[in-house]
Amino acid sequence: MADHQIKNVIAYWAQGEITSFIKVWLSAYISLTYCYFSGKILAGGISRLACFLPVVCLFLFLPLQLKSMHLGGITAFFLAWLTNFKLLMFAFNTGPLANPSLSYPRFLAVACLPIKLIQQSTHKKSEEKETPTPKNGHRSTKNYAMKGLLMAFIIRAYSFDEYIHPGIILVIYCFHIYFALEIILAIAAAMARVLLGAELEPQFDEPYLSTSLQDFWGRRWNLMVTRMLRPTVYVPVRRWSTGIIGRQWAPLPAVMLTFVVSGLMHELIFFYLGRVKPTWEITLFFLLHGVCLNVEIAVKKVVNGRWQLPRVLGTILTVGFVMVTGFWLFFPPLLRCGGDVRGLAELSAVGAFVRDIVRVVGFAVNSRV
Repeated sequence: MADHQIKNVIAYWAQGEITSFIKVWLSAYISLTYCYFSGKILAGGISRLACFLPVVCLFLFLPLQLKSMHLGGITAFFLAWLTNFKLLMFAFNTGPLANPSLSYPRFLAVACLPIKLIQQSTHKKSEEKETPTPKNGHRSTKNYAMKGLLMAFIIRAYSFDEYIHPGIILVIYCFHIYFALEIILAIAAAMARVLLGAELEPQFDEPYLSTSLQDFWGRRWNLMVTRMLRPTVYVPVRRWSTGIIGRQWAPLPAVMLTFVVSGLMHELIFFYLGRVKPTWEITLFFLLHGVCLNVEIAVKKVVNGRWQLPRVLGTILTVGFVMVTGFWLFFPPLLRCGGDVRGLAELSAVGAFVRDIVRVVGFAVNSRV
């Protein structure tokens, strides 16, 4: 990354991006405070929904105030998607925000961060019972340290991209997105754990070990999104479909519509990142996976456990399919809007800023000595 690009990014952030970021999140906290106290006064239903809708619209608008890949992308994902879905569930007295024992600080944390507090009471809603929880619980510090180190190697590898085959670069992008998401979500969860003193549910469960698409999307990849889409889309559609096509096949339309909604939300996030007209490739990516997952579910129902792929072969096919379709449909829109260049420039700028701070501190210490 050229020095002038790094300096331009640092100057841009210093001139307004950090200030805009603070303003956006201050507006979000004020709005969520309004929702918290409104929820105490209004019963769940249409009246509470009408009260929350202006906030939902505001959260769709706020990410437009940010232009950086990292601050803008994180804010868009947290507010426009996760927080809005939680507020819509809360409007009808369901979801993680509907817990009456949530204090004001915990309400803010659960509403605006990709976390879900583990229920302390024995009472749980039916949708929560159906949500799979990873078996291995929270990751160890060593696990995250290793992933942080691998992330550093990946960022360093981009310096030699002219010597690396484009196909390999795309593979590196896959791991970059996974490690970045897991580290960002882990940091958010750790902050909430320190501030709230509560244990938190993990967001990933080693997706590269998935043995099927059902395993990947339902039990291992970005589980907070799964927890949002399941009660808001999957469960209602499955209930409605049961009366039409029967209980056995009702999951099929529910899965399909869930992937449609996920695709549209990803299109929105990519619009925030690139501010370019959608090409609908990302939606097609999720539609394709929805169709393939339905085929997988149908085959499993027909076979009924009489035969299954060896675990290693299932993992190779699943991870390979996700990566190949990602190369084909998911990454091109991101690359066309210059997301990779902008993102790396921001990371380089942060690295340069940290190095400057270390130099200043080191100089101050040596001067005193």
